[in-house]
Amino acid sequence: MKRLLFSLLAAAVLLCGCARPAEKGPKNVILIVGDGMGVAQVYASVVAAGADNSAFLRFPVTGFSRTYSLDKYRTDSSAGGTALTTGSKVENYHVNWAPDSTRHRTLFDDAADAGLSTGFVVTSDAMDATPASTYGHVPYRKMYDTLSLQLAQCRHEVMIGGGYKYFLPENRKDGLAPLDTLARRGYTVARSLDSVLAFGGDRLVGLLYDGDPLPEPERGDVLRPCSMKAIELLGRNPKGFAMMIEGSQIDWACHNNDSAYMRAELADFELMLHAVLDWAEQDGQTLVVVTADHETGGLTLPDGDIEAGTNDVRYLWGSHTGCMVPVLAFGPGAERFTGIQQNTDIPRKIRQLMGWAL
Repeated sequence: MKRLLFSLLAAAVLLCGCARPAEKGPKNVILIVGDGMGVAQVYASVVAAGADNSAFLRFPVTGFSRTYSLDKYRTDSSAGGTALTTGSKVENYHVNWAPDSTRHRTLFDDAADAGLSTGFVVTSDAMDATPASTYGHVPYRKMYDTLSLQLAQCRHEVMIGGGYKYFLPENRKDGLAPLDTLARRGYTVARSLDSVLAFGGDRLVGLLYDGDPLPEPERGDVLRPCSMKAIELLGRNPKGFAMMIEGSQIDWACHNNDSAYMRAELADFELMLHAVLDWAEQDGQTLVVVTADHETGGLTLPDGDIEAGTNDVRYLWGSHTGCMVPVLAFGPGAERFTGIQQNTDIPRKIRQLMGWAL
C-alpha cells in the first residue's frame, strides 16, 4: 500500500510539472546581421576589444548557421538575406523570389499583420540585398528602380540607410518619383543624422547618403544612434516591434581584404551591439538574434597577441565562402538557437516564438 501511495504521489507531481504553462514568448525581436561575418571575424573583434569587453561575449546562447543557397554552395547576400527573413532558400541574386516566380512572405509581413511595428537600419543603401530582403520581391537584386518603389510602398515604419539618388526621377529609367509616394503615405525623409535623431513622428525614412554610406572611420558613430532611434520609435507600439539591423560593410572590407577597414567596421558593430543589449536587458521582453548571411574573404587568424588586442589577419580570397557562420541569441527564447541549424531555421524559430503561423 505504501508503495502504491508513493507511486500515485510521484505521478501527481509529474503531472503537475507537465501542466505548467509555457514560458511567455518575446514581445519584440531584433534580428542583427553582420554581413560577411564568420567565426574568425567575430573572434578578431573579441580580441581587438580587449579583456572581456566585446559585446559578443554577452550572448548566453550560441550556435551555427549553414548558409548555402538553393542553387549554390556559396550564397550571395540576396539569397542569404531571403533565407533569414522568409525561411526559404532561393537562388543567388533573387530577393524573396522563388524559381517559379512565387513571392516569399517575410517574418516582417507576419509582424505587421499581428499589429507590430517594423523597420530596418543598415550601413549600406536601403535597396542593397539584405535590407531589400525585409520588404522587396525581385528576381535580380540590382533592380534598384523596382526596389525603391517597393520600399516606398512597403509597411515598415522606420527605414534608415543610404541610396537617396535612386529616389530621384532624373536618376531612374522609369522617371518615377518614389519620394512623392513616401510623402503621400505620411513619411518624413531625413537626409542627416541630426534630422533622424530629432524626429518625433511616426513614419521615417532616413536616406543619409546619396549612394552608399561612407566606410568607417569616415562615417563615424551612425549605426548605434540610428539603431537606438529606430528602437525608440518602433517601441512606442504597445503590441511590440520587429526590426533588422545590419553591419553591411564588414562584408565590403573582407571583399577588399582590408584588415583595418574590417577592424573599424567590427568596432562600430560592437558599439551598436552593446547599446542594443543594454536596452534589451532593461526591457526584458526582447529577443536579440545576431548572425551573418555568409562569411567573406576566407578569413583566418594564424596568430595574434591577446594582451595587445591584435590579430594576424590572413584572407584566402576576395569573395564569399561556404563556411558556417555564428548565431548568437539573447532574451526570451534564446535557447532555441543553439546547435547547427539552417539559415532558414532562424526565421522559423522566431515565428514560433512570436506565435505567428509558419
